[in-house]
Parts: sequence; C-alpha cells; structure tokens
Amino acid sequence: MDSLSLVHDTFAPLSGRRLVDIGCGPGHLAAALTAQGAVVTGVDPGTDAVRAATARVPQARFEAASAEALPFPDGAFDGAVILNALHHVPDPRAALAEAARVIGSGGRILVVEPLAEGSFFAALRTIEDEGTVRAQAQVAIAAAVAAGEFTCARDVTFARRETFADLGAFLERVAAVDPARRAAIRDGRPAIEAAFLAAAGRDAAGGYVLDQPLRAHVLVPARGA
Repeated sequence: MDSLSLVHDTFAPLSGRRLVDIGCGPGHLAAALTAQGAVVTGVDPGTDAVRAATARVPQARFEAASAEALPFPDGAFDGAVILNALHHVPDPRAALAEAARVIGSGGRILVVEPLAEGSFFAALRTIEDEGTVRAQAQVAIAAAVAAGEFTCARDVTFARRETFADLGAFLERVAAVDPARRAAIRDGRPAIEAAFLAAAGRDAAGGYVLDQPLRAHVLVPARGA
C-alpha cells in the first residue's frame, strides 16, 4: 500500500475527477494525478512551491493560499487530498472544515499523515522535532469525527520505506520538503549524522533504509454521510 494507491481507491475513476491537492508542495502528487486524467488544482502557502508545481504540471492550476482559507467557492471539487501536510497547518481543524466546504455533496477528503514514530521520524527529529504537530493533526481529525462533522469511511496505517545512498541524500530529501531546515542541518550536522546512523537499517546493496508509518483517513463531511 502507498499514498497514490489510496488516492486511486478513494476517488476512482480519476478521469475527469476534480480534485484539490491541499499542501501540494512542488507538484509531485498533482503530476501523478493529472497523468491519470484528474483535473487537479493545487494549493500551497509557499510561493516557491507554487512556482515549482506550475512548472512541473502546466496543465494543472495552482494557487498560493493557506489551507484554512481556500480561495474557491463552495462545492468546487469532487474531492480533496491532504498528503503529509495537515501537521504543517497552524489550525488543522479549520483546514478540515475548509476542505469540506469546497467539495460537493458526497465528496470525500483523503488525509494521509506521518505518525510520530518510526526510523525516519527518529532520524528527522534532530533536524526538526515534529512530534507535537503530528500528534495535534491526529487530535484534530479525531475531534472532528467525534463532533459529528465527518464520518470516517476508512482508517488505515501503513509504512513508507525509503532508501538513501548516504547521509547527504537523506538531508537533501528533508530539506527539499522545507528549505528552512537547511540552517538546522548546517548547525547540527554531527548530531544529525549520529541520529541517522542509529536509526537507519541497511539493505543488501549497502543503502540506508528508513521507515515512516503513515495513517490515512477517508473523511466524508456530515452533509454527505
């Protein structure tokens, strides 16, 4: 199981499906969904990310905006994807409400979030400790379901496994997600290297292997439950 297969399972058939990718980053998911015929609109608060996404997927639409204030009318989309992004939002509960607002009746929201566990998390936390914000994202999802704002159509946990040739490849990977991490990498490299080597396994080819558990929720807004 992986995130892309979950998107397919949740929204199939993708051809012609109007999807909003909230926290789209540089457009990797948008590119994959567009290739499958989806009509994708990406949103990210980072203007650099929006420029990169526009260059990568010129046939999609991208907007610079926050997840808590989406610049779209009610019911503009058939579904929403929030992939590895909810924990970066200052108010994740508000982001879920906005996602619900912009999808039509019967639409679904797929939220995939990294958990505060696993070897990838252990290697990352010396650079940036996301333990609190990752937990807050899970609390926001649970609270929204408990309040009756959504029903949960699916709740599944799986692992993303990544292999890196060396420490440098890992550092480039995490800095690409958030360039602000480069300062922490520069200032704390010895401790970061120690954490990386302690957390990583090795594969037969000598690569460094890190696992990140992810939890996926498929949420249906109450009006479409």
